Parts: sequence; C-alpha cells; structure tokens
Amino acid sequence: MSGYPMNLLTLHDLKKEEIESLLEGAVSLKERHKNGIPHRPLLGKTLGLIFEKSSTRTRVSFETAMYQLGGNAIFLSQKDSQMGRGEPIRDTARVMSRYVDAVVIRTFGHDIIEEFSRYSSVPVINGLTDLHHPCQVLADMLTILEKKGKLSPLKVSWIGDGNNMANSWIDAAGHFGFELALACPVGYFPDPAVLDRARALNRAISLTQSVEEAAKDSDVLNTDVWASMGQEEEKEKRAKAFKGYQINSRILGLAKKDAIVMHCLPAHRDEEITADVIEGPRSAVWDQAENRLHIQKAILERMIGAAA
Repeated sequence: MSGYPMNLLTLHDLKKEEIESLLEGAVSLKERHKNGIPHRPLLGKTLGLIFEKSSTRTRVSFETAMYQLGGNAIFLSQKDSQMGRGEPIRDTARVMSRYVDAVVIRTFGHDIIEEFSRYSSVPVINGLTDLHHPCQVLADMLTILEKKGKLSPLKVSWIGDGNNMANSWIDAAGHFGFELALACPVGYFPDPAVLDRARALNRAISLTQSVEEAAKDSDVLNTDVWASMGQEEEKEKRAKAFKGYQINSRILGLAKKDAIVMHCLPAHRDEEITADVIEGPRSAVWDQAENRLHIQKAILERMIGAAA
C-alpha cells in the first residue's frame, strides 16, 4: 500500500495504474461479498463523513462499505458540524484528523475540500463537490467493465449538463484514451481547464451541442439531472436550456445495438431520461448504483491501509 495517494479529490490526482488497481480491487471485493466471504481489514478503523449536501447513495454506500470492511462510520450533516456554524475549515480538519482514520466530504465548492485536505493528516475522499464526483465515475467505469469487458476502445456519450460528473468523465477519458462525446447546451459546458488538460492527453474528447452527434454509434449513453442540488432556483431556466437533451428511445436508436444506458441518480423521468429507457433492458442504472458500494470498499481499503 505504500506510495498510494494520500487523498482522492479528483480522478486526475490518480495515475492510470492506480485507477486500474481500484477497479480490480472492487471486482475482487464484489466477488467476496457475493460469495459471503468476510473481509475485515479495517477492523478498529473509523471513517468520518462530513456532508453539507444531502445524499442517499453516497452516504449509504460509504457507511455500508466501512461496516463490511470491519470498521465504523460517523456521519455529520451541516447542522451537526461546527463548519456549518462558521468554524474555519482548517480547524475542523485538524481536529477530525485526531479522531478518525479518513474523511469523506460532500460539499459545494471544490476549494472547501482542497483546504480541508491541506490541513488533514488522514486521507480525504471527495464524496462530491460542484466541480468533481470521482467516486461515482469510478463506479460507472466498473459497471462498463462488467458489461463490456473493457474501457477502450469504446465510445462513451455524455448528454446534458457539463457538471461535476462530466468533468470527472473527462478526467477518466484523459487517463484511458476512450472516445468521449459530450453534448451540452451553450452556457452549460464542462470546466474549460479540466477539458483542456484531458484533451492534451486524449484528442478523442469532443464537445458538441448536438445530442444526435454525441449519441451516434455510442457504446454507453450517460446523463444526469438538469438541475442538481443547489440549483433549485435555476430549475425553470435550466428546463428551457436543456429541452431536447434527453435520452429516449429515438436517441438510444442512434447508439450501437448493444449500447448500455447509465444515470448516476436520482433521476427525473421524462426530463433527462424517459421512463421506458431507464426501466428498459439496456439500462445499467441499478448495477451502476450497486457498484458504488464495491468501489467505495476498494477506495477505503487502499487509502486507509496506505495511511496506516
């Protein structure tokens, strides 16, 4: 475990080999779990969860992952933490480091988790920021490996908001060299610095306003809600901007015949994705959601083990 990165803030922070190691670890841990083989390398370890944004999958998957690995988890919402009452981030980081063996943070600005990690003496894991969502995309990559047996050469399509998910997919494409086609409306493009950095490594990353162009001959169709947490006031504006940015049977018909459909959830049926597609035979959404648990276990085992 020595030499493994201290923190997981973005996929860009990891080397390709380190991502491959996490994916391999998740496959093994999933197989152990399915066969009822106990695996408790984190016995006596504690994970702290600091969530300024609400969550279902991130919280439950990390807590369950820690329990299955033999450890414990402590959850703090914004109202439970002194950070929510104005305590400096650096102070919370220093104190939490004395109590727990790793911290998962789910927050708004990416600068918050960056500052926390600078003052933390234990590993810090990004459970979501407005800029990146690396754990979700790792679970998505695991799902693609299960369904397709490979990540490259494939065409992955992202349809909708150039948000944290899009940014983390761009990082993944930079590492693995697969074709990534993003279809986003004007004003909702991915972060330009993230895009430029990845394109320097992989020229097969494209950005268009055409859903049809992005979906054509795709192996994987992927989307997210039009308005994420913290964007509720923009809902009406976003509904107009994203009209037509939907995965439906017509768009699915443009992809390859064996294409799979993904969504990180929660889903708004008949907005960014139609009910018949998300409930259809080509939907990998529920396997994708389950894989959050297994990739989280791999992350915790690697990072807490490396810090021990």
